[in-house]
Amino acid sequence: MAISVNVSIFNRLNVADSCAIWNLLSSDRLYLVARSAGCHFCCTNFVKYECLIKPRTAHKPYDQALREKFKQENANGIIRDHHLEVDDLRHVELLRRRKKLSMGELSSIAFAMRTQQAFFTDDQNARKLASSVLEKGNVQTTPHLFGWLIFSGHLGDSDKDVVVQQHCNLSKGELAVFLQEIYLEALRCRLLVSPSSQTQ
Repeated sequence: MAISVNVSIFNRLNVADSCAIWNLLSSDRLYLVARSAGCHFCCTNFVKYECLIKPRTAHKPYDQALREKFKQENANGIIRDHHLEVDDLRHVELLRRRKKLSMGELSSIAFAMRTQQAFFTDDQNARKLASSVLEKGNVQTTPHLFGWLIFSGHLGDSDKDVVVQQHCNLSKGELAVFLQEIYLEALRCRLLVSPSSQTQ
């Protein structure tokens, strides 16, 4: 699969939807290093509802652990939730007509538009819609974050397996293949900008 993400750039201010929050929190190593690198994540009150209150049709074994992690980060003001304003809700309605997504995803896109932050998601349909209304580079994913942390040296090569294993242990592991691919892309890009490569 061709990588279209620029791992040398990452917007540190992010509005995350529920699936991205789950993937972010699935790896303690990834989450803690992202925070130490200056990344900030917030969400809308709709996303908080989806994460903590919305009834589940199926209870996954790791779901409760992720809910507890998010509840603690939210209570401590680290992943803050925000209420939407009237203009945000108008944007949500306009976006809803274009693509049927959850209120969490739509509200996140609308809030990112108003606050000029990046929209952080791992949902393909949400990414497509957000890419059509947000500025270029303001739609980001968990693999993109991981690739940037590897490229910029915040995560080392030995961290890769830890992040992937933690993600697989506390989720369905759907991002594992993408994390592997973006890791190789980050190494390729890091090699291209290294002093030794420029002298050859």
